[in-house]
Parts: sequence; C-alpha cells; structure tokens
Amino acid sequence: MENERSSLITIGGEQYEMVLTTRATKAISTRYGGLDNLGDKLMKSENMEMALDEIVWLITLLCNQGIQIHNLKSEDKKPLLTEETVELLTSPGELAEYKDAITEAMMKGTKRNIVSEDNSKNAVTAE
Repeated sequence: MENERSSLITIGGEQYEMVLTTRATKAISTRYGGLDNLGDKLMKSENMEMALDEIVWLITLLCNQGIQIHNLKSEDKKPLLTEETVELLTSPGELAEYKDAITEAMMKGTKRNIVSEDNSKNAVTAE
C-alpha cells in the first residue's frame, strides 16, 4: 500500500497500516452520522471508558482496512484485528498517541487532488 493513503502504528510489536477507505467512511458515517461528527464524538465522550471504546473501534476499523487490502492483493493472508486484541495489546497512553495517526489517516483519506485544465485566457498559444 502506498504510504500516501495510510499512516503506520505499532500494536503488540507488529506494524499496521491505518487506511481510510470508502468502506471505512461508510462505517464511520453509520456510527457517527458522518466524518465531520467523528472529532466531536471523540472529544465529547461522556466518560473515559466510552472515549477508549470509540478510539479502539476506530483503530480496529482503520487497521483492518489495511489488512483487508493486503489480503485482497496477496496470497499471504493476515488475520483481522479485533477490538479485544487491540485492547489487550495497547495501553491508554498508547491510544492517546494513536490519535495523531488516526488524524493522519483521515487527512490522507479525505484529501482531494484537484486538476485544473489550462484553458484560461492567459494560456500561451502557438502562433
């Protein structure tokens, strides 16, 4: 996978790519009502347990996108992460650090490449 679409994190000594795919975007929209509401939900979680649950869910979702893309393209299949596995292999301090990687994956996944056509009045023409 190109690193331009993903951010890397290490869970339990293994490196995972977090990728915001169309499938992940749909899942986030279903859970939060859209990507725009995600940040608000994470920041305004009523309690620590709820905030941790949301971050674990998001890490699991985004890492599993990278795993599923790998499995689609490779004969060497990797098992998907579960929320329970992420909870067991991480500490609350690490989850706070992963927020930056989540943000990076989201930014990379939502960036738009704008291509402009050069048909302006100022374009150089051959005479």
